[in-house]
Parts: sequence; structure tokens; C-alpha cells
Amino acid sequence: MDQIGHILSRIPQFAGRPADAFTVERLGGLTNRNYRITVDGECFTLRVPGDGTSEYIDRQAERHNAHVAADAGVNAEVVFFDPSDGLQLTRFIDDAVTMDAERFRDLGAVARAAEALRRIHCCGGEFASRFDLFGMMDGYLDLLRRKQAWVPEGYEIVQREAEAVRDALGRRPAPLVPCHCDPLAENFLDTGRRMYVVDWEYAGNNDPMWDLADLSVEAGFDAEQDAALLNAYFGGTPPAEQVGRMVMYKAMCDLLWTLWGAIQLANQNPADDFRAYAANRFERCKSLMAMPDFQRHLEAVRKG
Repeated sequence: MDQIGHILSRIPQFAGRPADAFTVERLGGLTNRNYRITVDGECFTLRVPGDGTSEYIDRQAERHNAHVAADAGVNAEVVFFDPSDGLQLTRFIDDAVTMDAERFRDLGAVARAAEALRRIHCCGGEFASRFDLFGMMDGYLDLLRRKQAWVPEGYEIVQREAEAVRDALGRRPAPLVPCHCDPLAENFLDTGRRMYVVDWEYAGNNDPMWDLADLSVEAGFDAEQDAALLNAYFGGTPPAEQVGRMVMYKAMCDLLWTLWGAIQLANQNPADDFRAYAANRFERCKSLMAMPDFQRHLEAVRKG
């Protein structure tokens, strides 16, 4: 509690307040420490950045992006953000449940998630950063090599096979729009009427189909859920090219987060078994790329 009190003293509106003025509840999180803070009848969410995150997260960009998303009504209100390390305080969203794979079995929740993603994609704003998928892969792999760290056996082979995906997506680049880029199920907060999306660490201007694909992967969507997500997002039957882009990104997000997991392992993050996390994502990527329909979707993207 003394440590949290010291951290809270960095926030101007809390400066000088004694530690016992706050009620603190630990929340979940893989790389950061998150807390629900109650003071004077108001509730906030405090995000304390994890060790080593400054190696691969641009906090200046995150601050800008988080404010844009809040202005669009998608993110929680940002009360304080220190770009020197990423300490963040946001308004706690009342009467909302944190989503998970089980809660996303409700197709109404899937549709609300699609609407939230479309809202940020179409907000008309611009993020301060670009989510460069293949550049990030190259950068993560370089970081791991410099650390002489473990990567799953055969990673480089699969990355070379992914060049066909890079080529197909590059032939007809999508207009870049503000995207969340890390839509874990747990980053969605649902009131039953509206879906909010929090944690904009990896946000950037990107192909909007990345967000749909990554949500599908993270929440373990089946074909029915994928159809509900796409239909709600497009307001009807989605174009074949867009479905193809979503499938391509489903494979690529597993490939990218394989390396992210390896970085967490190298940084000795104790929050999870990141070796198993990375290995499982790598196997899932290989399985999807080996499916016969994968080539059909790749051709749909090539043809546009």
C-alpha cells in the first residue's frame, strides 16, 4: 500500500493525500500492474507499467492515441498519463463487465465489439503512430537476437513463408485508420448497451481488418462468431477481399505475438508461462497457414 501511495502521489490531483485515503483493489494484467482506486466516492483504474515495456512501447504515442480513442467514446476517460514511463489513470467504467472468451459467446456482445471497433476506425482522427506488422516482426526478432534469447524452432522458416502474405497485402494496401491493434477479449468492457475498449499501448494507424482478426484469435471465435463480427462491422455481407484480409491477419497476429511472448520470456516476466504461450501461438499460426482455405483467401486478397 505504501508503494501504491507513493505512485499515486505522482498524480497532481492526489498529491499530498495520505495512503489511507485510497481503497485499492488489484486487477488483472499480463505485462502491467492494474488497480481499481477508490477515493472520495470516485473510482479510477491505475495502470503501473511493467518492467522492460519501454523497450518496445512508445509511451508518447500511446498518450496521444489513448486521448483520441477517449474523445471518440471508445476508451475510458484519460485522467492522467505520464509519457516518461506510461503511468496512467483512467476513469473506471461503472456497470461494465470485463469480457472473456466465454462472454463473447453472446453474439450480441460480438456485435457491440464490432460497433466499438468501427467507431474508432471511422472517428476521423489520426493516431501518432503506425502499427507496422512486418516491421514489428523484424524489430522483435532483432531484439531477441541481440538478447540471444529463445524463439520457437522453425520460426524463421514460417516467417519466410509469410512473405506471400506480405506481398498479397502490399499489392492493395488498405487505407490506414486508428486501430487498437491488441484487442484481447479482456480489453473489452461491456455494459450490455455499449462496448468500451481499453489499453491502447500497441495502438496505431493500421488496416482495420487487423483488429477484427486479432479479436477473433484472442477470444477463440468460431465460424459463427466470425460471421457475426464481420456482418455487424460491415452492416451486411462482407466483401470477399475483406474476409481474406481478416484470415491473413489471423495467421500473422499469431506469428507476431509469438515473438512478443518470447520477449516476455527473455524479460523474465513472471505473469505467465510465456514459453508455452509463444509455442502455442506459433503452432496455431502454422495450422491456419496449412489449411486449404488459406490459399483461397490469399487469392481473394491478391485480386482485390
